[in-house]
Order: sequence, then C-alpha cells, then structure tokens
Amino acid sequence: MTDASALLAKTQVLIEALPYLQRYAGRTFVVKYGGNAMGDPDSGRDFAQDVVLLKAVGINPVVVHGGGPQIGAMLDKLGVKTRFVGGLRVTDRATMEVAEMVLSGAINKQLVGLIAAAGGRAIGVSGKDGNLVTAGKLERTAPDPGSAIEQAVDLGFVGEPVAVDTALIDAAVAGGMIPVVAPIAAGVEGETYNINADTMAGALAAALGAARLFLLTDVAGVLDADGKLLSDLTPADIARLRAEGAITGGMIPKLETCIAAVDAGCEAAVVLDGRVPHAMLLEFFTASGAGTLVRRDGLA
Repeated sequence: MTDASALLAKTQVLIEALPYLQRYAGRTFVVKYGGNAMGDPDSGRDFAQDVVLLKAVGINPVVVHGGGPQIGAMLDKLGVKTRFVGGLRVTDRATMEVAEMVLSGAINKQLVGLIAAAGGRAIGVSGKDGNLVTAGKLERTAPDPGSAIEQAVDLGFVGEPVAVDTALIDAAVAGGMIPVVAPIAAGVEGETYNINADTMAGALAAALGAARLFLLTDVAGVLDADGKLLSDLTPADIARLRAEGAITGGMIPKLETCIAAVDAGCEAAVVLDGRVPHAMLLEFFTASGAGTLVRRDGLA
C-alpha cells in the first residue's frame, strides 16, 4: 500500500466513524474489563488507549473491572482456602478482606495509572464511595449431593446491587474524569460485599441510562450451534437459543446481565472478545461490528 493509499484508508475510517460520533456525543458507555485480560500488559495499554479515545471524542466511558484471577493468586499466596459454588467464590470475612485489597487497591490503581499514561484523567472508586452502590446479600441455591434437592447456599459476603446513586459518577464525568469502579459495595448495615463485575457494570449501565454496556470477555461473542458469531440478538432470540442448548455455561449469566440492563434503561449491550486489540473501537466505530449486540425486543 502506498503512502497516499494508506492515508486515504485512514480517512475512510474516520468518515465511517462520523455518524457514530455524532449520535453518541455526550452519552455514557459502561465498560466491564475482565480480570483475565488484565494479566497482559499490551492488552492493558490498548484498553486504556481505547477508553481515552472515547473520552476525547465526547463519549463518557465508565469502567468497571473484575479481578478474579488476581484475587485467587493473592489468596493462594496468603494460604487462604476458598471454594466455589455455581461459579461464585464463597467469601468469608478473611477472603473479603483480600478481595477488597486486590480490587479496590492494586487492580483499581493499576487501571487508573494505565489511563493516565495514555493521556486520560481517571479516578478510582469502589461502590462504597459516595454510596455509589448499596449491596444486599446474594441468595443462591444448589442441589444437595445426596438428594439432588435444591437447598440454600450461604456464599458469605457475596452481594448484588440493590440501589445505585449515580451522583459520584455524574460529578466525575462533569469534571472531565473517567471513573474506574471496583466491584465492592457496602450493605445497609455497613458490611462489605464482593459483587460480580458483570452484574455491577449492568446495574451502573441501567442507572446511568448508558448508550452501551460492553462486556469484554475471552470469547468472540455469542456463537450459534455451528460456531458462527451472532451479531445481533434480542431477549426473545436469547431465550430461544438457550432452550435449543446453543447458549450454555458462563455465557448464560453474561446474557442475563445484558437483558437486565437493556430492560432497565441501557440502550444496548455488547458481548465481545477483549483479547482482540481495540475490539471495543471496532465494535462501535465500524458498520460490521466485532461482537454480539443485545437490544430490547422491537428496537431497531
């Protein structure tokens, strides 16, 4: 490709992005950045650049991060034993202290630093700050090994959002900053809860009336039975695919989060592969997209 044709190609990319920039100027994007992707320095830098670019073109990104692998590594290092039920870590008081240290401390500030290095202004918070998120204890059941009867399981300090006050986020955004939120929140009596990062991001996207909720994961998106990427789904489509057995495992709770968010006021949610460099920009600024978009039934 000659220099002239390369420059023309870059110009074409900008022209293709223009209608999206015009449509979403001033809107909010909530982005969940997963713990698995955080272990790669190049991925972290790419993600920070994407977030700073969104802010620079007039979109307001709000980042929610996970950190499961990092919590697990720290627990192993400290010799703290844990177990999982239905994919959720049973969190006693000692585990909760480690989770808060890792999420609100090391990971949160690492992301703030990466965004600063990319030229942005970020502020790291958790759900505790400014009463951003009030949590309640998450209730789960699991089959009893002997009888297979569903019984209540005590997950300890694992919570779910029951209320969101966006005043802190609104103030940070108005001040030109990019909020980076750790999925830790306080209950009504001051107890500390660890919240699934997808769930936290979905609750914030709904409360903020976000234009997009991005769930960055380690798969291309939602695939059909033949392994082909499904680029556009509604809750009705998801229910049908789930009944057919095409959607299983860890994708089910992610899509439940997407449906809950769009039903509660988020314009659309996207599941996409966070391992692909700049996947979020490819999804948003190109007509073809890069992941699976979930929108409300009947919404074009």
